[in-house]
Amino acid sequence: MSLKLAEKEQVVAALQAKLEGVQATVVAEYRGLTVAQMTELRAAGRKQGVWIQVVKNSLLRRALKDSPFLVMDPLLKGPLVFAASADPVAMAKLFTDFAKRYDKLVITGGALGSQLMDPQSLAQLSKMPSREELLAKLMGTMQAPISTFVRTLNEVPGRFVRTLAAVRDQKAA
Repeated sequence: MSLKLAEKEQVVAALQAKLEGVQATVVAEYRGLTVAQMTELRAAGRKQGVWIQVVKNSLLRRALKDSPFLVMDPLLKGPLVFAASADPVAMAKLFTDFAKRYDKLVITGGALGSQLMDPQSLAQLSKMPSREELLAKLMGTMQAPISTFVRTLNEVPGRFVRTLAAVRDQKAA
C-alpha cells in the first residue's frame, strides 16, 4: 500500500519527534517472525521504554538525515524493524535476548549517538548492568557511610544496656 506525500511527511515528522530524546537505535531483520512474536517484542519493548516500529527504509533515511544517527544509513537494506530508546542497555538486552530465543530476528546493527555499532558491540552492551542496577549500587554506596555512622552511634547505648544486663544477671546469681 503506497502512502501519499502528506502521509509520508507525517511519518517522517513522527520519526524525527521520536528521535529527539533517544540515545541509541537498533535495526534488525524480522523476516520470518510471526505476528505473535512481533507483538511480544513490542510489548516487552514498551515495558522497558523501547520504541519499536516497522518503517520503510526511505522514510527512515529522511528522518535520520538531521540526527546523529545518520551513520546507520548503510544498514538500511531489506525489511527492517527499527527501535529507539533513551536507555541503550535495556534496548540491547531486549534485542539480544529476543534474538537468542527466536533465530529469525537478526540484529543488523545500531547506533549509540553518532557511533555505528555492529551486532557484537550490541551484545557486549547488553552484558552491562541496567540503569536500575546501577542506581541501586549507587544508592547502596551513598547509604553505606550513613548506616555505618548510625550503627556506631547505636553501639554506645547498646553496650551500656548489655553491661547493665550482665551486672543484673551476676547479682541475681
